[in-house]
Amino acid sequence: MGWIVLAGIVVALLIYVIGMGLYQKRFLTTLNEEEFKAGYRKAQLIDVREPEEFKKGHILGARNIPLSQMRQRLKEVRSDQPVYLYCESGFRSARAANFLKKKKYGQLHHLHGGFRKWTGRVKSN
Repeated sequence: MGWIVLAGIVVALLIYVIGMGLYQKRFLTTLNEEEFKAGYRKAQLIDVREPEEFKKGHILGARNIPLSQMRQRLKEVRSDQPVYLYCESGFRSARAANFLKKKKYGQLHHLHGGFRKWTGRVKSN
């Protein structure tokens, strides 16, 4: 009986993840590194990782607005310009994009694979 409940939970999680992925494709553009490099200099580049992660290394020119502070610091993000988001793996940047979409922001992009996969220029403090 316990395995049936576990299987049901796994199926529900899979449905949720697939559904969110399809929903996000309507407003969030996932870019590979080359596409990201081609556009982020003409946009707002936001690192949504925590400050300690940002200090260890970040994409040159990025501002740090952690996902945990996004609600309080929303005014720092302009709604009339494209927003390029990234985090360590892509999970938090997708969550940040969901939040920004709910606040009527458009032109949302994030880096596939996140900073972990980044091979471009980096700045560390």
